[in-house]
Amino acid sequence: MAASPSRLGNALSWWPAVLLGALVLIAIFAPWLAPMDPDRQNLLARLKAPGFEARGATYVLGSDELGRDVLSRVIYGTRISISVAVLSVLLSGVVGTAVGMAAAYLRGWVETVLMRLVDIFLSIPAILLAIITVAVLGPGFINIILVLALTRWPRYARVAYGQTLSIADRPFVTLARAMGATTPRVLALHILPNIVGPLLVVATLEFGLMVLFEAGLSFLGLGVQPPTASWGAMLSTGRNYIATAWWIATFPGLALFLLVLSANMIGDRLGDLIGKGR
Repeated sequence: MAASPSRLGNALSWWPAVLLGALVLIAIFAPWLAPMDPDRQNLLARLKAPGFEARGATYVLGSDELGRDVLSRVIYGTRISISVAVLSVLLSGVVGTAVGMAAAYLRGWVETVLMRLVDIFLSIPAILLAIITVAVLGPGFINIILVLALTRWPRYARVAYGQTLSIADRPFVTLARAMGATTPRVLALHILPNIVGPLLVVATLEFGLMVLFEAGLSFLGLGVQPPTASWGAMLSTGRNYIATAWWIATFPGLALFLLVLSANMIGDRLGDLIGKGR
């Protein structure tokens, strides 16, 4: 019996979550899943095509210019991309949400100062601000997280500001203030739970953008530094061999595409569900 279109659509709608979950598991269990040490060089096996065997080891996705296993480096690159994206999204989300809520709730000069600061940051191209900040702070895992959070917190601030304005004068908030609730308590217990939905949608979409930003900065040599495996760095190296060793750039590029696509589709789906729930 053929599946109905609605059931088929519901089943297909789950694949981005399954794919993202699988990539997260790969990142967590990278040391056990990678067939080789991602940094181990073997110049006798350099630039070998997928399926090449040497010394009893199979290079399933081929080897790079230093004879390192591409599959192992793609697996470890998953850990870098997801870790940077998650931590930068958390940091930028906390900072941006706090700024937006404070501006909308406190009003007056606080609102003016904070929202003009948001406007200033939004007027600067994010990738340009990231490049300048990395040039000042220097590359590295921690610095790249700080840089990405610095460039993206204004988006959360805008969303939190608008959502807080829409409910700050509702009866349940007014009642909480009348009963003596402090400003932090009102914001944390009465306003934040009512605006968290749209913020989650933003965070999900920003996750994919953070992955792209990290890859872009690593591609330029401003992200996570060698010999640490990074998809962006692998793409940068692979472009020099695209005509003779296409697999060096193709497989990290494909992994990057799948991770961003799954995150974006989950964000779209989450936005639809929240919109229907209202």
